[in-house]
Amino acid sequence: MTYLLSFTTVMIFILIGEWASAATKAFVPSIFITAVLFAIGFWTILPKNIVTQASYTPQFVGVAMSMLLVQMGSLMDLKELANQWKAVCIALLGVTGTLIFTLTIGSLFFNWKTVVAAVPPLTGGIVAALLMTNGLKAAGITTLVALPVSMFIMHSMIGYPLTALLLRKEGHRLSTKYHNEKDDPTSEVAQIIKKHNLSETVNKPAFKLPDQFQTPVFIITRVALIALLGNWLASLVHGEINANVICLILGVIAHQLGFIETNALDKAKVFNWLMYGLLSYIFAQLSLTTPAIIGHIIIQIIVLILLGILGMFVASFLLAKPFGMSREMAFACSLTALFGFPADFILTTEICQSVAQSDDEKAYLTESILPKMLVGGFATVSVASVIIASVFLKLL
Repeated sequence: MTYLLSFTTVMIFILIGEWASAATKAFVPSIFITAVLFAIGFWTILPKNIVTQASYTPQFVGVAMSMLLVQMGSLMDLKELANQWKAVCIALLGVTGTLIFTLTIGSLFFNWKTVVAAVPPLTGGIVAALLMTNGLKAAGITTLVALPVSMFIMHSMIGYPLTALLLRKEGHRLSTKYHNEKDDPTSEVAQIIKKHNLSETVNKPAFKLPDQFQTPVFIITRVALIALLGNWLASLVHGEINANVICLILGVIAHQLGFIETNALDKAKVFNWLMYGLLSYIFAQLSLTTPAIIGHIIIQIIVLILLGILGMFVASFLLAKPFGMSREMAFACSLTALFGFPADFILTTEICQSVAQSDDEKAYLTESILPKMLVGGFATVSVASVIIASVFLKLL
């Protein structure tokens, strides 16, 4: 019964978040509400292991992450993926802005080791935070051990609503463009809609089997094989290329070859199950600290987060026009460093759903925003933040 109670509690928190987002037309992101509920729960009555008790173990999450990234790959093609180099540049230069502002201005307010311990989690996800935590323990700097994880928790809380606000503005800008150009067959809008509709209707499966053999488990097996291949290739290069990045790229290739369908896991009816598990595991990291711990370092956290975001803003503001993006889109790409996948996917889809007034408009908004957010997130969280953390460990 304990397992079922834990599972039900986790689902209720996610449900409240989704309903809040729906009721406010995504003005309040679902993941922000759910994160707040988990934080309050962990700091009051929830057991620290409620997520694993709900069946979402680290092993499950490893499976979910790899398979979901293959699924994300099925939503793009190779040309589209290659075209996102601008999003990668914007995201990485935004991180550079964060490093410049925190290491220069931040060092005027706090000692060097405090800044070094806090910056890597600010430029990436939980992996960077845990790397810095272990490094601080190994170096015997016990007074700062709580800082990296606390930084990760607090910057996510700020990053969710700020990114949602920017994406909403970008969504309305694109919506205006959609309504102005949708009836012109030569316009960019019409071409994107045509391409999307074509990808939905054209079927070129590599396995031409009778319908009775095209079962959900057949889809899941194929996605799992691609995910397995991605992790195996990552192991061959000893993790020099992140397995998540490889799974995304292989998902794109497998989709292009007809090995997996568009939205494969949706068709197998397991997408939401895997996504909720992954989200729950991320929210479980909120149990790693307490209000008392955060209270002792709250000034350092707030100042460094503000400096980091200011660095991203300045970089995005200066580089948006040269890279052909709106300032809102460029800033949102930079902010993916604060959370990465799956939060970037959820924030984008919620905003597109709330702004769009038709299926074609939703498709146009999603095709225009989602690839930039996904690729930007991988460039920062999956690649840059781990490199930055590894370098900063040597500076302690």
